[in-house]
Amino acid sequence: MCGISGALDSPRYNASSANQLLRRRGPDGCGYWTSVDGRLALSHVRLSIIDTSSAGHQPMVTPDQRVAMVFNGEIYNFRELRTELEADGYRFNGHSDSEVLLYLFARDGSECFGRLNGIFTAAFWEQDKGLLTLVRDPIGVKPLYYSESANGFSFASEMKALLRCGVVQPHLAAHAVLAHIGFLWSPGRDTLVRDVHKVLPGHVLRVKDGRIISDEPYRPLKFNRLSAPKTVAAAADAVGMAVRTAVERQMVSDVPLGAFLSGGLDSSAVAAFAQQHREKQGAGTSGRLQCFSIEVRDGSTAAEGFADDLPYARRVADHLGVDLHVVQAGKEMMNRLPEMIYLLDEPTPDPAALNTLLISELARSQGIKVLLSGSGGDDIFTGYRRHYAFMQERWWANLPQTLRRGLAQTTSLLPVSSPLTRRIRKAFQYAGQDADKRLVSYFLWANPGDALSLLSPDLRAGLTAEDLFSPMLKTLGELPAAEAPLNRMLYLECKHFLADHNLNYTDKMGMAAGVEVRVPLLDLDLVDLACSLPSNLKQHGRIGKWIFKKAMEPYLPSDVIYRPKTGFGVPLRHWLQTILKPLAEDALSESSLRARGIFDAAAVRELRNRDHRGQIDATYTIFSLICLELWCRQYIDGNYALDPNL
Repeated sequence: MCGISGALDSPRYNASSANQLLRRRGPDGCGYWTSVDGRLALSHVRLSIIDTSSAGHQPMVTPDQRVAMVFNGEIYNFRELRTELEADGYRFNGHSDSEVLLYLFARDGSECFGRLNGIFTAAFWEQDKGLLTLVRDPIGVKPLYYSESANGFSFASEMKALLRCGVVQPHLAAHAVLAHIGFLWSPGRDTLVRDVHKVLPGHVLRVKDGRIISDEPYRPLKFNRLSAPKTVAAAADAVGMAVRTAVERQMVSDVPLGAFLSGGLDSSAVAAFAQQHREKQGAGTSGRLQCFSIEVRDGSTAAEGFADDLPYARRVADHLGVDLHVVQAGKEMMNRLPEMIYLLDEPTPDPAALNTLLISELARSQGIKVLLSGSGGDDIFTGYRRHYAFMQERWWANLPQTLRRGLAQTTSLLPVSSPLTRRIRKAFQYAGQDADKRLVSYFLWANPGDALSLLSPDLRAGLTAEDLFSPMLKTLGELPAAEAPLNRMLYLECKHFLADHNLNYTDKMGMAAGVEVRVPLLDLDLVDLACSLPSNLKQHGRIGKWIFKKAMEPYLPSDVIYRPKTGFGVPLRHWLQTILKPLAEDALSESSLRARGIFDAAAVRELRNRDHRGQIDATYTIFSLICLELWCRQYIDGNYALDPNL
């Protein structure tokens, strides 16, 4: 796991500065490479996980100097691929997956990417062709940003390496600002910065003479790629075996490895199979698995609609015989909010990112460099509350539009003081819209019209509320019209909520502590299996992840498997009214808003007043405005929370 960057025909790119800005991703070493003609520069910082010797040093170049590579991530099936290459006459200097990937690309070109099972981004320079190729793993576990402009082409694992090196100026993209208010993240290729974009999950970019010449998918996410098991029992067995295989596959490491453990089904399943694998391997990996969780004090999560995690985490740890280390955190964690925004590159208003950072820091302090995460189970098997709410549409979706609009108007009168009424309001808020817009609406945190009204007149010029729906409606257009409704929602989960939000903050927060976070539940074979299962095996009445839960019944206590759904967050509503109130008053003051010129001060004031009166629940919208201002203070004004002198 590493950090990569580079530039083609871009004289402003500074390799040394880029590596300094990415050094948290790779505290174990760094390297540079420049092409003979000086047109291309590659940089790399290394977190040594597999083959910690110098044989794994990057950038890596083939013996004939034809292909150079920088690579970030892990290829879990590299041993099988290495055996194939050795049979074909290739000789290796070390035992890293990096060297395997280099030779595989040198032999097969971009055709090799569809054969990789892993989490990765990489850049390859073919000297004889003058061609730069970028690739990102199919689920988007690892981030990769790029910029194409008159200053040439540049890329990096983190956006800060492009912004702070002076390659790109931080001019805001108005539609992305709107997306950050509406969704809390920007879906798809675009970022908050007009000239910086994301390589899409499962895509290959080819660049020649400083310009992108192609951008194509190499392994699209498809439903029904495999034949589904014929019975419930067979499906449960297949899921259990696939999860076990994924966990074991992703435990390859030459350094200490641990796991997140929240006490929910996903992390508990990963920990269960990881501990069993350690025991099966014997003396080589003997001992108890080291697991990590967090306890957030200073405010009840019940007001947020969640059950407490920690009692379940301890229950699972005792059941599995693993060691559980708990981070004790409270309101003081909000002191690190500017730091969180800096590390994320994007103003993601989700305090769960801080939880991930704190856990990763604790793990690293105990010598753990790899953590297994349960992320992804809800996104491929269902499990979020919106999945159940969406499936309830079958009872009313075919009503005439006038009646559906009436539902929306009636439920909008419900109070926002309790989690239940908040969820009912949200479930019917867009009942009058067409099917695809309703589907997208389940990901919204702010009404599109309200979100647009918050922008200043200059910024919202040329935008409409419909622009908020457009990127995700385009994504839905990639699916066959007859695709099952629940699969359409899960497609958006994987393409956007995972790649653009959840996995993005998980990667950035883990790497900020020098910890590689792996996600076994997003193993490609497991994802393919989940996509082959019928909807009723995933969302079974009120029970999300039903077939996954059936699969884990032999391994985990029933009260853990069927526990209430919880979140990985903090009591944000309470904190905004108490410890975060001074920050809100400062960041969202009329003078601050007018000076920044992004938001309409009067509209922001009205939003806060309506929230204070209990007419709406605008907690996350308000928090998103605060985080956007904190981002601007750093990346536009230069008042960085970290690395101020780099």
